[in-house]
Amino acid sequence: MTTMNVNGTTTTSASAREASPKQVGAWLRSGECVLIDVREPDEHARERIPGSKLLPLSRFDPQQAAAMARPGQRVVVHCRSGRRSSDACRMAASLAEMGVPVVNMTGGIEAWKAESLPVQVNTKVSGISVMRQVQLVIGVLALAGSALAWFVDPRFVAIPAFLGAGLTFAGATGTCALASLIGRMPWNRAKNGSDSCTTGSCCG
Repeated sequence: MTTMNVNGTTTTSASAREASPKQVGAWLRSGECVLIDVREPDEHARERIPGSKLLPLSRFDPQQAAAMARPGQRVVVHCRSGRRSSDACRMAASLAEMGVPVVNMTGGIEAWKAESLPVQVNTKVSGISVMRQVQLVIGVLALAGSALAWFVDPRFVAIPAFLGAGLTFAGATGTCALASLIGRMPWNRAKNGSDSCTTGSCCG
């Protein structure tokens, strides 16, 4: 069950608060919220909502999120499509008891763009995202481990088993050590420069 509150948020049966991109945009313009991006640094560097602050889910700290907000502001979190920001909201549920409202922006930055709201794009950052790199590494290792277990030694089955345990831990805790490690690699560090623009002006 979902109900609409007078302040523009919706509350689900699990007491998670959500708001549409248009509502979040209005809050940003009026200074009523701080918008926290829980994607990885490379994703934020490539494309971000103007005024958003970065706090990746892999290193998410509810107290740090609360410290980013000024007194009276809501904490709004977003990611690419809404899944990671939902996880962040669950991790930050205790902030409501401290009087800090935590709101998930539904649909993430993809929904924000679908509403033709502005985004900043850094044209100097290229390549695939950290999360896709993580998926590629896990996929290759799982295939290699399975092949080694089948053709060489059954004990190599420990490799895909270890990867499965890691994915289970990441899903349960919202943290991914592999994503943090890959994100620190030299090729994933954002290049400095001012080659950025806002959609609707120099970007398509």
